Amino acid sequence: MGVCGLITPWNFPLHQIAGKLAPALAAGCTVVLKPSEIAPLNAIALAEILEASGVPPGVFNLVHGLGPIVGEAMAAHPGIDMVSFTGSTRAGISVALAAAGSVKRVTQELGGKSANIILDYPDLPRAVRAGITDCFLNSGQACNAPTRMLVPASRQEEAAEIARRVAGEMRLGDPFDIGVTMGPVVSAVQFERVQGFIRKGIEEGAELVAGGPGRPEGIEKGYFVRPTVFARVGNEMVIAREEIFGPVLCILPFEDEAEAVRIANDSDYGLAAYVSGPLEIAQRIASRLRVGQVTLNRARFDPGAPFGGYKTSGNGREFGEWGLLEFLETKAIVGYGSA
Repeated sequence: MGVCGLITPWNFPLHQIAGKLAPALAAGCTVVLKPSEIAPLNAIALAEILEASGVPPGVFNLVHGLGPIVGEAMAAHPGIDMVSFTGSTRAGISVALAAAGSVKRVTQELGGKSANIILDYPDLPRAVRAGITDCFLNSGQACNAPTRMLVPASRQEEAAEIARRVAGEMRLGDPFDIGVTMGPVVSAVQFERVQGFIRKGIEEGAELVAGGPGRPEGIEKGYFVRPTVFARVGNEMVIAREEIFGPVLCILPFEDEAEAVRIANDSDYGLAAYVSGPLEIAQRIASRLRVGQVTLNRARFDPGAPFGGYKTSGNGREFGEWGLLEFLETKAIVGYGSA
């Protein structure tokens, strides 16, 4: 592609950089990286490593600054041939608008509100427990977090009770302390945002199964959010439609397979989804979900599989062969051996 502008977020920061930088360099591109201003130090360490390892000057370039200023300037710059952006849908739209003037390629990995469909089968309790743990990973600050848990209506009470117990088992505190399973969210702004969504869920009439507003008992300071679970959630509720980016899980009931698919697809987002149940049924459901990646029966993350979304979750793909192709141009040369 040429010169590629990489704009990365603060959650899983080095992972997000590597997912763009490795294929860009492998494709023969030079890069300008702008990491999140909230988590910049890992990018500085990486720059030092690249310099020490002999990467020629000018191949990897690091700039710091605020997204609305430096990020948009990068997107609009005529010297940058392509932008790879990961972040919120709102910021992604701004990047795309800034890049439109120079008609450069823009790939975006944006927000998500991933459905986790758990079918009525014997392993449901284990699937529910795993789904809650995955939702609360990194304090819920993951774009592909399974934040909408869809369970059979006949087993919603059972799922809610499991969720209550799992949330109660979470131990919040210093992530470096042994036994701690959840740290704080990233900032005061994020803390207040998540608190607002929790209050909204209560106002909307969802059943508060665990957690709730405020800090956990015994923690007086820091941006710690109580692991929160809502049951009897309607898919029209704000907490089921907006990306919260915190440890908040919604449990939604469904009557049959068709309704589960309808609820899962009834979202502005289309990044990821999860299905647990008999493999043949899970595969059938997966083929009907309008998302970029579906994980069946709690499979591990596969870095060789393409990752990216539909709808407002973005465009383009990262990882595997597909991630490399994003940094390549197509050229056709047509002709004969001689005139």
